[in-house]
Amino acid sequence: MVQMALDIENLEVSYGNIRALKGINIKVPPGSIVALLGANGAGKTTTLKAISGIVATRGGRIKLFNSDITNTPAEKITALGVIQSPEGRQVFPDLTVEENLRIGAFTVKSKAEIKRNHERVYKYFPRLKEREKQMAGTLSGGEQQMLAIARALMASPKVLLLDEPSLGLAPLIVQNIFEIVKEINKEGTTILIVEQNALQTLKIADYAYVLEVGEINMEGKASELIQDKRLIEAYLGGH
Repeated sequence: MVQMALDIENLEVSYGNIRALKGINIKVPPGSIVALLGANGAGKTTTLKAISGIVATRGGRIKLFNSDITNTPAEKITALGVIQSPEGRQVFPDLTVEENLRIGAFTVKSKAEIKRNHERVYKYFPRLKEREKQMAGTLSGGEQQMLAIARALMASPKVLLLDEPSLGLAPLIVQNIFEIVKEINKEGTTILIVEQNALQTLKIADYAYVLEVGEINMEGKASELIQDKRLIEAYLGGH
């Protein structure tokens, strides 16, 4: 049996009386890009928060390379190599680009590894290199998104969680960011991406799940789902 990078079994999360996740199953093979698609309020961000240890689960299991990490504290999950680039970017506005990146590397002990990661993120995002002394709050939305992903990469993720990387960005910028995500994956990083932008995501993903009100109601190879007109029109407002 293939060992999964992430294996989510019957995951349940509730906020008070509201069942946000109703027993979902997701598998993320090592080296793949898996997408979790769905409209606002479907439970996508809750899924990532449960994996990251930010919200408690009510049932089910989350395994990282066969180790059970369900309800493990967030800082321990980060140390295990599950790193999230959050929705809304959440860069530190009053720190420079360079300082934001250094914060991303706080769990990495090896100076050589930090140096390698630095070189790697500036290769993916040369624009950040040009702006390394600039305050993050003065960057454009697209540049802040690049910084959020770069900061996550500074922690040498085994699994990179991307939460709505296209949110609020112009189509050309989105295309650019998705090409870089594909590149990051080609170099060996496993990625779970949460998105409303179905078309762009299915172009780069290997496999996708569609979440609707806390339940998975469709899944399959991305190359097949992208042909599904019902999916693109009904759920994801694509054309």
